[in-house]
Amino acid sequence: MPATEKDQFIDVWEREFKTTLKLLKQYPADKLSLKPAEKSRSAKDLAWTLVMEEQTLMGGALKGTFDFQNAPKPPATLAEIIYAYENGHKDLVDKVKLLSDADLNQKVQFFTGPKQMTDMRKADVLWTGIMDTIHHRGQLSVYLRMAGAKVPSIYGPSADEPWT
Repeated sequence: MPATEKDQFIDVWEREFKTTLKLLKQYPADKLSLKPAEKSRSAKDLAWTLVMEEQTLMGGALKGTFDFQNAPKPPATLAEIIYAYENGHKDLVDKVKLLSDADLNQKVQFFTGPKQMTDMRKADVLWTGIMDTIHHRGQLSVYLRMAGAKVPSIYGPSADEPWT
């Protein structure tokens, strides 16, 4: 069992990252324009959201400021999105590893409702980042099925990746 909250966080984050990466790599690169409904994001925008949420939300927690308005536009290809996700994640993990318990317990202003900010521990914002990734990954898993791709095991067997 991890000795500290930071160790536990990194263990969970790395496990969820690998699962999300597996899902991204299953997505058909020629189906990035798929939108299940008019209000839905395209698969490309949703895949890029996984990258930007980690960089903006988790990276913002580390910096103490959040800028969701000026995120870069998605690159042209799924391979570039995956590359950005892998490299950005590694950089953030390295930064989190350097944090002390005091750093993780520092308060930052974070969104808790429409036009509402509240003091939250950096650690709690980081945990929120993992949960948000899981949420968006769940959305993308539905897109996978609609795109005709195989849905990998996430927390248990899937129809395409049974455990038997």
